[in-house]
Amino acid sequence: MRKNILLTGRPGIGKTTIIKRVLDRIDLSAGGFYTQEIREHGIRTGFKIITLDGNEGLLAHTELNTRFRVGRYFVNIDDIDEIAVQSILDSLDRDLIIIDEIGRMELFSEKFKEAVILALETKRVLGTIMRWSNIFTDSIKARDDTDVIDVNLENRDSLVDMIVNILH
Repeated sequence: MRKNILLTGRPGIGKTTIIKRVLDRIDLSAGGFYTQEIREHGIRTGFKIITLDGNEGLLAHTELNTRFRVGRYFVNIDDIDEIAVQSILDSLDRDLIIIDEIGRMELFSEKFKEAVILALETKRVLGTIMRWSNIFTDSIKARDDTDVIDVNLENRDSLVDMIVNILH
């Protein structure tokens, strides 16, 4: 079995929820981060980075002013480098590294890309990766040590059990 598992699928399909449920059911030391929507008055205005040890940062927001942009969101490279990247590097001695997600916003950071490769080569990774084609993400999806699972309405409820069994 391949040691790294990356989930892909449309936004909102439940990739992060699957990872959180897996974490609740495994007895492995884990580190890393996940992303979460920021909503203001019911409208999505950005995303935050939350590490498994409780640190938080701003991934992107509509009201930031940076030169890095995805759609209407301005990307905060400083917090990607200082919080997301650091959470990956700090987890290299853990049993499992969570990387949620390897997406367009995060890929503006060269340090992030380097940390992802290091994690994939060093430890077991459970994460999410964007569906869209990109030279960097395509190379990750093609790795011999990585399984990419497309999450959809038909399989999402069974994936937690499957991933827990793989990790044990």
